[in-house]
Amino acid sequence: MHFFKPNRRSALIYSALAAITFVANPVMAQSTWPTRPVKIVVPFAPGGTTDILARAMAPELQKAFGQPFVVENRAGAGGNIGADVVAKSAPDGYTLLMGTVGTHGINKALYSRMAFDPQKDFAPITLVAGVPNVMVVNAEKARAAGINNVADFIRVAKASPGKFNMASSGNGTSIHMAGELFKTMSGTYMIHFPYGGSGPALMSLAGGDMDVMFDNLPSSMQLIKSGKLKALAVTSAQRSAALPDVPTVEEAGGPALKGFEASSWFGLLAPAGTPPDIVSRIQQEAAKSLGTPAIKEKLLAQGAIPGGNTPEQFAAFINAEHKKWAQVVKTSGAKVD
Repeated sequence: MHFFKPNRRSALIYSALAAITFVANPVMAQSTWPTRPVKIVVPFAPGGTTDILARAMAPELQKAFGQPFVVENRAGAGGNIGADVVAKSAPDGYTLLMGTVGTHGINKALYSRMAFDPQKDFAPITLVAGVPNVMVVNAEKARAAGINNVADFIRVAKASPGKFNMASSGNGTSIHMAGELFKTMSGTYMIHFPYGGSGPALMSLAGGDMDVMFDNLPSSMQLIKSGKLKALAVTSAQRSAALPDVPTVEEAGGPALKGFEASSWFGLLAPAGTPPDIVSRIQQEAAKSLGTPAIKEKLLAQGAIPGGNTPEQFAAFINAEHKKWAQVVKTSGAKVD
């Protein structure tokens, strides 16, 4: 029996073939990921809940993977500009998106033209958190107008249509749509002013340029606690453990607002085509971080409910959100061109 004994030439050939196989197999090629910093794009300005959650997750992922996870804010068009950047990025695991109910649940029904498809152009990783929105008003203006609750707000708004300026983090965000739904169901009219994120919108509200906002609870919490903003109601179906004395819109608004619900959510996504092993590794580490007492308590204190579901579960959730918000957009009549 003869055995093949590789010589120097055959060894070089085998090395070359192995290198070709490694490059051709994307899963194998990505086995060492990450070897350089990873970018998390936040499609809104700093200071909002999307930004807060991304900056809470970045150091946790950095500890897990040994590479920097850098947050980059790319605001505009209700989150569409930043989302589009990620949709068109290389599917190599080095560019992620902190997506929202706006970018992946609302905008497709709201905008007549989209540069990306929220479902086809992304690989869902995991839901990071769900949060109620909170109806907040400038505290000083509320005192001057005698507004102590939602019923008072509706009374004043109906007496002077267009009196109130309503801030939002951008067209198509859950903050915007919660306000539009409130207007439709309560029969009130407010002038909408979209900003590039919750941060600048809250500054205008606290400063008195704006009157009301249906903000994500985590980004409003400190201003509520400081007394600059007055929380009238939360937009979720149940009260928030972070603000147990604040009623829901349904509770506070009477029969006209029965069934009102407009909560927000935030999750990590990658460009479509990102290797499944990378998606799975990020999901596992994100879920592990969200389950730690430190992160869980931090989020719960701000009114956020930690997530951590699988990519498959997150994809199914996004599909359901498309259907839900398409109906809300249709009911409200809201459109953005």
